[in-house]
Amino acid sequence: MASDTETTIPDDQLVRYLGRPLSFIFRYMRRHAVQHVVIFLSVAVAVACTVGATYATRFLVDTMTAHGAGEMAAVWRAVAILVVVIAFDNLSWRVAGWFATYAFVEMTGDVRRDLFRYLTGHSASYFADRMPGAMASRISTSAMSLFTLENLAAWNVLPPCLNVALSIGLLLTISPLMAGVIVALSGGLCLLMFRMAAGGRGLHQHYAAEASRVDGEMLDIINNVSLVRSFGMTHYERLRLADVMRQEMGARGRSLRYMEKLRLVHAVLTAVLTAGLLAWVVLLWQMGRATIGDVVMVANLGFMILHGTRDLAVALVETIQHIARLDEALSAILVRHEMVDSPDARGFTGTSRGEVAFRDVTFAYPGARPVLSHFNLEIAAGSRVGLVGRSGSGKSTILALIQRLRYVQGGAIEIDGIDIRDLDEPSLRACMSVVPQDVSMLRRSVLENIRYGKPDATDDEVLAAAAAAGCRDFIDAMPEGFQTEVGDRGVKLSGGQRQRIAIARAFLRNAPILILDEATSALDSESEQHVQAALDRLKVGRTVIAVAHRLSTLRDFDRIVVMDQGRIVQDGPVALLERSVGPYRDFLERQSMTVEGAV
Repeated sequence: MASDTETTIPDDQLVRYLGRPLSFIFRYMRRHAVQHVVIFLSVAVAVACTVGATYATRFLVDTMTAHGAGEMAAVWRAVAILVVVIAFDNLSWRVAGWFATYAFVEMTGDVRRDLFRYLTGHSASYFADRMPGAMASRISTSAMSLFTLENLAAWNVLPPCLNVALSIGLLLTISPLMAGVIVALSGGLCLLMFRMAAGGRGLHQHYAAEASRVDGEMLDIINNVSLVRSFGMTHYERLRLADVMRQEMGARGRSLRYMEKLRLVHAVLTAVLTAGLLAWVVLLWQMGRATIGDVVMVANLGFMILHGTRDLAVALVETIQHIARLDEALSAILVRHEMVDSPDARGFTGTSRGEVAFRDVTFAYPGARPVLSHFNLEIAAGSRVGLVGRSGSGKSTILALIQRLRYVQGGAIEIDGIDIRDLDEPSLRACMSVVPQDVSMLRRSVLENIRYGKPDATDDEVLAAAAAAGCRDFIDAMPEGFQTEVGDRGVKLSGGQRQRIAIARAFLRNAPILILDEATSALDSESEQHVQAALDRLKVGRTVIAVAHRLSTLRDFDRIVVMDQGRIVQDGPVALLERSVGPYRDFLERQSMTVEGAV
């Protein structure tokens, strides 16, 4: 069995197979070359035995005809030969099947691992433009298509090819003319079927795309079922999905009906050719140019050849269908990565200090005007900086750019004097922790969700981080404590509990840069107090960059940067901005009036 390292294809090589599904398959087959040689060689032996059985049957019939019951020794020898051939036939199929259970399954695992790795390397913009559920479906489609194609090649394509070739070889011993005619007719029939099958590739690709769309739509609805129910849209979504399914079923029906047309054409042609072959060999017998054994063998071989071409044609149709599905899936996944480490990417020479600087940065989202234009901002290591401004002023863009979720179009962002484009991915991620407004949680235990901040952390380290974040009280009260599963996206936890678990992750990660993205804006007053207390402990000794609408959460910050339309309009200590006429004091007075009005 090959190891994961041996079966992994690097991303820069994987993308070369875009639009080349057959090369993609052969690359993985080479990873399990020995097993495939055994499989296909065993299939070849089995087919040879199948065809050889017709010759052994001819030999038995002719022996019985020539000797009768008077020389049973010769008859029994002929019977023994036929039995041995049949035994080897069956045994060879079983050997091939046994090795296939390893090779074919391992290949599907290799493909899923590589495609998942490649998919998760895409930028945020890639996922923003596509349904994640449809992408996951395409990984499964790719693996299943490859598994099906492997089975088709071993059991449905190779056997009839060898069957026809070997059968024609035996026909040459009886009538070269008959063999030549069969070769010509079989070749013409296969070519006709193949060309007709290739003509349906667009139908098969369209069906594959529609099937992935249905999967993506269903997952999107299920993931947002609370939204659907709260707005009473359950019936609407059922009707909408039913319409999407009708389109998918229509595409599938057209694909299947096209295949049935091919099978019908082949069935009519093979029936005519079989009748002609039988009439021919009987005429040869009538003229004394063929024995009864020859008639039996030709009849069997004729059926094998014509049925072999039928099976091959059907297999080729199915093969083209699954190649089309694989090609469609790969074309969606193997899009070139927008954001990759540079060839000379490096890490920090020592421990990161957490100094951040924007140097003449320009950035625009695709098809939009620049959000930042020649933007400059320096944040000293260990300082606490709050970003304030109206929606759309560029605050969240700044956080996204620091995390390299987007690439700048001009200028540079530096951490400790190093352009983040020159940092390798592990080093960049290790130097920062993020506590967002909408905390992401996996459907795993509380312990595993906290440990996500440091996968190799011990249980004691996880418990210490939970205590520092103020999580122990509500976690210990859960039915299974730290082993309690949090549900899909943490649905079993309150907003404040999810935030404190995110803070526990950050404690465990112990990174020098802490990014807070509206970490308390969606919480009630009591939850905010608990979370704010945990954040106050977390901020100690770190560079903190926070976006906040509640200005009260920034009172202990060293500096406030006020943004407007991608520009810095105010920058200074909290106390100074509170006394100065300007946007910050306007925001502060507006929030004070809102709070007083609410009271």
